[in-house]
Amino acid sequence: MRVLLALALALAPAAAPDPGGPSGEGFQHGRTVGVQLENSTIVISGNGLGAKSDGYRIKRPCWYEPGRSAEDMLKIQEDLRAFWFRTNPGSTEEDFQKFLKQFKDKVGQPGRWWSPAYNAADPEGMSCWTALEGAIFVGPGNTPPAGITMTELLDIARAALTVPEPQVQLNPDAKSYVNLPTWVWLDGQGQTTRSVTATLPGLLSATVTATLGNIEIDAGTTADRAEVKENCGPSGRPYVKGGTFTCGVRYLRASADQPRKVYTLTVTTVWPVTTNADQSVVPFVFDPVEGTVTRDIPVSEVQSTVRR
Repeated sequence: MRVLLALALALAPAAAPDPGGPSGEGFQHGRTVGVQLENSTIVISGNGLGAKSDGYRIKRPCWYEPGRSAEDMLKIQEDLRAFWFRTNPGSTEEDFQKFLKQFKDKVGQPGRWWSPAYNAADPEGMSCWTALEGAIFVGPGNTPPAGITMTELLDIARAALTVPEPQVQLNPDAKSYVNLPTWVWLDGQGQTTRSVTATLPGLLSATVTATLGNIEIDAGTTADRAEVKENCGPSGRPYVKGGTFTCGVRYLRASADQPRKVYTLTVTTVWPVTTNADQSVVPFVFDPVEGTVTRDIPVSEVQSTVRR
């Protein structure tokens, strides 16, 4: 059964120390994904925060974190005496002493109380959290079932990791023609390495890093209507007069018969993800993060006049 409210308040963590550098929740508002930690001492930091979430969800949306010593917990519960009686009307001093006994029994024992935390950005986070005990006492060197681990921290950091939307340049830009190459490249993309670190202060730290690897192009039509070139490297190939066309699309037929009379070109940036974990201990492999943007491409046929 869940421990009473006084215990829950006592376990609410103090603000974690600021490790320096950018920090944040790593959550895209308006979506049910990302990271929004509640009742947690975990600090999330890094330059990979703040862009649009890609929908990655933490596999387990609640967990236990190590908290206070037995002595500290007993003192806090004793200090909450008045509050306990307000929230337990009709209770007696004997009832309060019975409540305190669970903490007194642990004094002098090695270990600490672990408290539950959860990801409020996940729609299942709150229900997961309420199914956990209000606190559990754990001996030194041990991790309880559902206790935070390196794997959990990596998962939290990955859920907070974001990459920017591709800033795509095209040539020609507004309109293309049949058999004319449409060059594709990135411009103003910013940092091409983005990382997020999830830290349990004084105990564990997990970092995930995404590095821009390559560009994928979808012409928005079938192969008989478009030739795609994807020798793009990490940033595409800026247009150079007389240069070799290796990144972009050559449309082979006009778009007049297409919905809205355009082709929808999709450009995806692919960011492979690495971690700071020892793979022999924590064999954790993430799929790449992707950023996607679409552009409407009207394609016309070049009209020519034949004189007789």
